[in-house]
Amino acid sequence: MKWSAKIAVVAGVLLLAGCRELPRYFAGDEVIARAGGRELHRRDVRNAVPQGLTGDDSAAYIRMYVDRWVRKQLKLEEAEELFSTSADDIDRMVEEYRQALLIRKLDQHYVDRSIDTVFTDEEIAAYYNAHKGDFRLDRPIVKGRIVRLGLHYRQAVKLKTLMNAKSAAQQRDFRDICAKNDFTVYDFSEQWIDFPEYLSYLPTLRNQNYDALLATSSVQEMRDSHSQYYFQIDAVRREGEPIPLERLRPTIRRILFNQRQGEVIRRHEEELYERALDEGNVRIYGEEDTLKEQTETEQTEK
Repeated sequence: MKWSAKIAVVAGVLLLAGCRELPRYFAGDEVIARAGGRELHRRDVRNAVPQGLTGDDSAAYIRMYVDRWVRKQLKLEEAEELFSTSADDIDRMVEEYRQALLIRKLDQHYVDRSIDTVFTDEEIAAYYNAHKGDFRLDRPIVKGRIVRLGLHYRQAVKLKTLMNAKSAAQQRDFRDICAKNDFTVYDFSEQWIDFPEYLSYLPTLRNQNYDALLATSSVQEMRDSHSQYYFQIDAVRREGEPIPLERLRPTIRRILFNQRQGEVIRRHEEELYERALDEGNVRIYGEEDTLKEQTETEQTEK
């Protein structure tokens, strides 16, 4: 019987009540596959089947699981034969990885127990001001608004005037007109947005340069075949200028957290080191110690 057919039989048998014997070629009730000098037991396959799988889905999963297990064992067996001379290197790497995992777990234990994750606005601002030169824009960013209205709106001129006005009352009138006429308004006046993203709300061409739009804070206008657009850029930060603090708050919080985390780990290492020295659990041998030990060994041999 081909191996794939045997796997199908295994899947069918495992779906039964579990008290019937498996075919003879599995050499016992528990072992359902052998490969690469290793054995796969029925309980292993049962435990691997996700809850909720039944019928054909469960049988298909079992076939896949057994097939993957067999292939894995065969590859491991071949790898062990081919790279037997590298066994020591592999063991060393495994041990180093195990040690790294343990140390990381220990560090995380003390970090979770000791670290303060609250950062004040003053701490964030202080870090920003001290490292402002490290944060530079790679593209322009803007603050502003965009309103889209119909091509033939009769009070378009009035709307444009209100949009450009400075008084709070006129700005309320602008918002009321937009809401009454169901005009689409994109308001980025309280947040920085990448200039290319800002342009994506306007009928712009992909390959055309629109940097000239950044030169004025007055209301400007565009139109396409369906609508006209009034837009106003209130503030600009150009490429190469410092990134605004409000855009960097999450980044600075992560930096400050990493700094505190490093401080917790270093402090624990120092405490652990000093305690071990005090208790005599650590000794670092210098040249004098080595010579003394060598002399004592020679005298003992005589």
